[in-house]
Amino acid sequence: MKFLLYIVAIFHASHVPAQKDFEKEVMAVLENEILVRAKKALNEKPVTVTSFRAPRSAGGIHDFFSEGDYWWPDPGNPDGPYIQRDGQTNPDNFVDHRSAMIRLSQIIGSLASAYIITKDERFAAHAFSHARAWFVDSTTMMNPSLNFAQAIKGRATGRGIGIIDTIHLIEVAQGLSRMQNSSAADEKTLMRIKDWFSKYLAWLTSHQYGVDEMNAKNNHGTCWVMQVAAFAKFVGNEKLTEFCKERYKTVLLPNQMADDGSFPEELRRTKPYGYSLFNLDAMVMICKILSDDSDNLWQYQTKDGKNIGKGIRFLYPYIQNKSKWPLEEDVMYWENWPISHPLLLFGAIEFKNRTWFKTWENLDHFPEVGEVIRNLPIRNPVIWLDE
Repeated sequence: MKFLLYIVAIFHASHVPAQKDFEKEVMAVLENEILVRAKKALNEKPVTVTSFRAPRSAGGIHDFFSEGDYWWPDPGNPDGPYIQRDGQTNPDNFVDHRSAMIRLSQIIGSLASAYIITKDERFAAHAFSHARAWFVDSTTMMNPSLNFAQAIKGRATGRGIGIIDTIHLIEVAQGLSRMQNSSAADEKTLMRIKDWFSKYLAWLTSHQYGVDEMNAKNNHGTCWVMQVAAFAKFVGNEKLTEFCKERYKTVLLPNQMADDGSFPEELRRTKPYGYSLFNLDAMVMICKILSDDSDNLWQYQTKDGKNIGKGIRFLYPYIQNKSKWPLEEDVMYWENWPISHPLLLFGAIEFKNRTWFKTWENLDHFPEVGEVIRNLPIRNPVIWLDE
């Protein structure tokens, strides 16, 4: 009997997909499109916040500015303070700086992915030319702060929740990290880029806007940790990476997740499906960014049984078949979800779940809808695969 159990165990182990098997399949799925996009990116010139004038900004030319997405003119007082329509994006608000930052993320993500695949130094060199424009060149760089993000006409020149706009710098930091040993990454430039991110980390962890965002009880608090974790890892700030690990364990997971694996703060919104996907993607990326051999957040579980796997298992049936979603449809962009979420891919790799992987494989890997891109900070999985 023991021998039979041993044979069964060996058979099962031989049929459990290894991480490297998954990674090879990711490359097979994405490689051709990555190279097409990276070659196109070689022709793109840097465009930073200084390229766009923001008439309603209280900041200067180097300050990032955006306006609250769900705030609209008051029909009863057109010249007065804006009013809120939760979940309904105002297309007339200023988003040029955010669009430029998303573009930067897309370009560096594509170039870094292609560099990993080909080792062609052209890709790294062009990526660093964009990074220099954003973080080094005094005439075009962005200030390492976010004092004027998600402003509301007549109400606020900036808000803490605006910090969510810089989730699109996560893949910039990760992409540059994967290319930092390239011959294109001269030491002085890399040092100054990391200095920019260190200054931004200092602002994120000390300014009242940053403190407010850290303490947010929904996806904003999750995205603060995800950003700080990614930037701290890039610059080698171990104190902040440890802080983020503890915040995930003691604040995010126990306070945001319900016993069934759902996120009540996201479910009560007018876009419960999209927000649930977004928050779980961010929590999965925290696990991906911060886990190591001595502290594996993928396996961490609270005393009452909450863990990241439970979150994926709760949401997965509604990704596989959205028609099963038990709540109201999202007020906007319902038809554009789901796509190839990082929760599916990195969850599949970590938990060796072939079903999740197949679902990821069959969904859209390169979405074109702006709102989907805005709520999908991780769009270049190759740069996150283990080195």
